[in-house]
Amino acid sequence: MKKLDTILLIDDDPATNFLHKYVLQKESCAENIVSFQSAEEALEYIKDTIKNGFHFPELIFLDINMPRMNGWEFIEEYNKISKQNKISKIVVMLTTSLDTKDREKAESIKEINEFLSKPLTPEKIHQVLESFNLLK
Repeated sequence: MKKLDTILLIDDDPATNFLHKYVLQKESCAENIVSFQSAEEALEYIKDTIKNGFHFPELIFLDINMPRMNGWEFIEEYNKISKQNKISKIVVMLTTSLDTKDREKAESIKEINEFLSKPLTPEKIHQVLESFNLLK
């Protein structure tokens, strides 16, 4: 089976990142799984991958509610970077939010490809990979 080069996890909860990384590793769908507990650090990582010619993450799992910079603010900054560098990748919002306004907002932002509730499961991973033909 073909693997993605890099999946990026952005969640302020270390236990959630640990669990999601574990599930992704068990599914063996990526060579590299990188996680950050802050959106700012994730943006720096993305800028560094572009600057240094590394592989840009093909799939990003993003939490909404984080301190300092939340998922919505991350998307705004990410869009600036991706437009400048003509990069288009899959962004999945992962959340515990039950607020329908969050889902509606995510659906209104074209750069957010999917809106799922936590935790990330093997079924949800396969759903995303198949929906966006990521392993073809």
